[in-house]
Formats: sequence, C-alpha cells, structure tokens
Amino acid sequence: MAEETYKGEHEFSISSRDKIYFPEGGYTKGELLDYYEKISEVMLPHLEDRPITMLRFPNGIEDKKFFQKDAPDYFPDWIETIEIEKQEGGTTNYVICNNTATLVYLANQACITPHIWLSKKDKPEYPDRMIFDLDPSRDDFSEVKTAAKRLRKLLEKQLKLPVFLMTTGSRGLHLVVPLKSKENFEDVRNFAQEIAEYLENEFPEDYTTATRKDKRENKLYLEVARNGFGQTTVAPYAVRSISGAPIATPIDWDELNTLDSAQKYNLNNIFRRLARKEDPWSKIAKKATTLKSAKKTFSELLEN
Repeated sequence: MAEETYKGEHEFSISSRDKIYFPEGGYTKGELLDYYEKISEVMLPHLEDRPITMLRFPNGIEDKKFFQKDAPDYFPDWIETIEIEKQEGGTTNYVICNNTATLVYLANQACITPHIWLSKKDKPEYPDRMIFDLDPSRDDFSEVKTAAKRLRKLLEKQLKLPVFLMTTGSRGLHLVVPLKSKENFEDVRNFAQEIAEYLENEFPEDYTTATRKDKRENKLYLEVARNGFGQTTVAPYAVRSISGAPIATPIDWDELNTLDSAQKYNLNNIFRRLARKEDPWSKIAKKATTLKSAKKTFSELLEN
C-alpha cells in the first residue's frame, strides 16, 4: 500500500491507514490519525510541556501492546524531547507534545493512548495536578458517581479546593485538583493518600485504599498512586484501547447525574459534544491553588 504524506507544521510519511485498530466497530489507523488531528486544538493545552508515555498497539487493540517512555532514535529532530533523571539512576528521554504534527506522528506510531505526567518540563518534581482515580471493582457505575460526589464534597465544600471531573473512557472517573506546583510529588501524594483513607474510614463498606485486588472485597478502589514522580495518567481526550473507541472526556459536574457510563463519549460522538459545549477544562489552569490552607483545614477536621 502506498504511503501518504502528512503536511502540517512538519511533513512525514503515514503508513497503513486502512489497518484495522478496533476490530469490533472497524475503526482504522487512518480514523485514529484523523481524530487526533481534529481534536488537537482542544487536546494540546492538556498535553503542553508534559512528558508523554506512549501506549502503543502496532497491530490494533487485540494484539500485543507496550508502554514506551524513551523517544526512539528514529523519531525526527523536530519532535521535542526532554531528558529526565530517573530516581533509580540513569535518564529517560521523553516526548513533549506541543503541536498537532507531534500528536499525529505519535498516532502514526500506533500510540492509541498517550499518557501524561502530572508535572511539566520546567518543574518535573512539582506537580500541577492532584488526581484521584475512582476504580470500581464491580460493573456498577452508580457507585462511581456516588463516590465522586462524596469526594467532591470533602475536597470542594470542606477543604475549599477546586475539583475538575473526567470520565476515564474505561470504567471510572478522575477527580483532579489543579495546583501551582509549590509542593513536590511526595507531599501531594501523601496528602491525597490521607484524604483517600479518610473517605475509606467514613464509608468502610464502600471504599478501599488496598492496592492489591484480592484485598478489595468488591469495594471501589480510591487510587492515588498516580500522584508520584514519573507516574502518568491518561490524557484528556485520549482514545482508550477498548472496543467502541471510548474517549477520556472532561465533563462538568452538572452532567454527572445523567451520565450512565465512563465510556459515553467515543470517536462517533465526541465532536457533536464539542460542537455544542466548550471543553469543561479549558480554564483549569486559572483555578490552580496550593494545598497549604486545605492541609490546615483537614488537620482540624481530623481533630474534631
């Protein structure tokens, strides 16, 4: 099959557009590339200056996959990278995706789902996001919605923190607090863990912070491990490697009551949504805060 040429800010060869990436539904590699080109205006602000980990599926979602952190030597020079020291020694050369051409190039490399750091290249050890991943043990989305409301009440009403909401495109929801990059990963992760444990203690029949699945007893898992140096989370508007090509989608809180699935938005309907509704996270950076006041309030809450 003849190769095509992508002609944007940079030119490169595109191969195998007709290769089926999602057998059920028949979505092709070409459709994935077209999606990332079209979504780039909305998606790129959420990727800007963040190290990227690529989740690659060379032959589609039903074949082998692998996570790739290091940018391969064959990547073109125009793709920006940043070398970051590993905590265990050595370095990793991460891709930085600040333009449409890079996003489409990654998709052409079978990166169906880009994952991002919670910090940016200028302050890699200081996150500008604190994230809570609500991961259900059972196929019951109503319990995920209830957990989101309870966690929001604690974070927003009691601790006065701004909280943004996103479907994961899989089974759960992400709650995200934008930060000013004043606290390091250890401080942020420890605080997130304390909050998760507090909710676990308040609702012991419903939630768990146990990392091992065999210890969760069908309870909803409050995961905070992503709040660590070098850890990643699925990027907003990334396509998930799941039948139907669902998309991790930022939503407003007033949409939660009528939401029936974390996979509601997909390649078929995401642009209809964006045609009628602005990206709910478009102003997330303007709400960035520090955790100092929230930590003090939380300590008082524990004392009482």
